[in-house]
Amino acid sequence: MKTVAMIPARMGSQRLKKKNLAPLAGRPLITHAVEKCLRAGCFDEIYINSEDAEFAPFAAEYGVKFYQRPAELGNSVATSEQFVYDFLKNVDCDVLFQVHSIAPLLTADEVGAFVKAFLASEHDVMLACIEDKIEVAYKNQPVNFSFSQKTNSQELIPTQRITWSITGWRAAPYVAAVEAGQIGTYNGSIGFYPVNPISGHVIKTQLDLDIAEALMGVLAKGEGGAA
Repeated sequence: MKTVAMIPARMGSQRLKKKNLAPLAGRPLITHAVEKCLRAGCFDEIYINSEDAEFAPFAAEYGVKFYQRPAELGNSVATSEQFVYDFLKNVDCDVLFQVHSIAPLLTADEVGAFVKAFLASEHDVMLACIEDKIEVAYKNQPVNFSFSQKTNSQELIPTQRITWSITGWRAAPYVAAVEAGQIGTYNGSIGFYPVNPISGHVIKTQLDLDIAEALMGVLAKGEGGAA
């Protein structure tokens, strides 16, 4: 079974310009993702997937592969559904793991654990999520609690907030779903894999990046204290 890690890296991000090149701990976000996939040691191949050839040197530096998707799949209108399908039609694999550079606090060990869990499952899709045990409402209506009674938060059924930090798909069902006019991203049997709130923190804005920088500082101090 051929397992491939794909790191999406669109250049034209809107809220944080050139987000994948934004520095975190002195290094571009894209490098954190590549290093993490290499350290995980569980992929047959690792790709950076971008419409912009500026990312190709990063792939060459680390000895991974670069896939240049069509330019139209790198604009603000294109969806991940489209570029994942394009990747699967052009890169041979049985299982694809999308590892987002915008979740730099997800560790290599967690990547490996996610891969192991997905491969051991019978799911067609696995989504990383943060489980929140707190009252959640949607459009002014309760989701996991009731207005008719007060329940202690520890007794609530947790909501599952999808992080997209890492996602797994079996290639053939994804392609078949898209070509049947369905949604590949959410096809067949779908499993949820919980990650902690720090690992699931994603960067979309400058504030998110600042928070990640602060969290890395805290984590580094903790590791130093443990040593």
